[in-house]
Amino acid sequence: MPVAKINDHSMYYEVHGEGEPIILAGGWGTFCHGGEKQLPWGLTERYKVIIFDHRGIGESGDDHAVPPTTALYAQDVIGLAAHLGVERAHLVGLIGMGACIMQEVAVAKPSLARSMVNTGCWLYCDRYLADQLKMLLWTHRDFGFLPFQKIVSLLSFEPEYYAKNVDRLLGEDGVWGELNGRIDTHRRLIEACLDHDMRGRADQIRVPTLVQHAGLDPVTGPRTTKPIEQAIPGAVGLDMPEASHVIAGSKRKKEFAEALLDFLGRH
Repeated sequence: MPVAKINDHSMYYEVHGEGEPIILAGGWGTFCHGGEKQLPWGLTERYKVIIFDHRGIGESGDDHAVPPTTALYAQDVIGLAAHLGVERAHLVGLIGMGACIMQEVAVAKPSLARSMVNTGCWLYCDRYLADQLKMLLWTHRDFGFLPFQKIVSLLSFEPEYYAKNVDRLLGEDGVWGELNGRIDTHRRLIEACLDHDMRGRADQIRVPTLVQHAGLDPVTGPRTTKPIEQAIPGAVGLDMPEASHVIAGSKRKKEFAEALLDFLGRH
């Protein structure tokens, strides 16, 4: 599988599908290594989707001497695009940190951005969000991966979906498994999340932007996503009042996929 030397670290990536390029980033995980099955419906059938492992996750290396910031991860994305010869791409950040990284890419390399999509993210980390993120890190550090996994799952999925799928979500092979045994990587990811601040810079993003607002998300719901839509000139919102942090379940996936494909098709 391809690993390239990007921005002074080894970066693992995958390319799925054909067509106009999309560079897609997840949150504290990866859509690689079989995770492409969780991508929005219809995406790889219509586009060339580039996905990758964040630093320290999967098969990507890291340099712990370099302070972790979303700007650093954005330079990784920009370097990967150059490596692949991609001059313009749709920037899709699905869930949390991945979307924050795409905000930084759109500012640092505006010529690369054809459009941008943000879900489950923030313009800056206020005290409430910061304490939630720190709580998750402390749980992982002090009590282990499985208690962390259970808490983050309770915060991330719709109640009915969680109840029906709890046995599949939890456990060594469950969600956020990329962080199992990698507390230092988790710490660095959270430090980057806490540091992210686009106030006073978001108005530099001049590409068509779609910001999803998940009404049932107790971490990054409309309280943190509405300010992004308001700060980016011309941004449009996608209100999903019954959605939680992770877009899961056939009904919600269909709703989001249709809106996403419509947005991308228009830009």
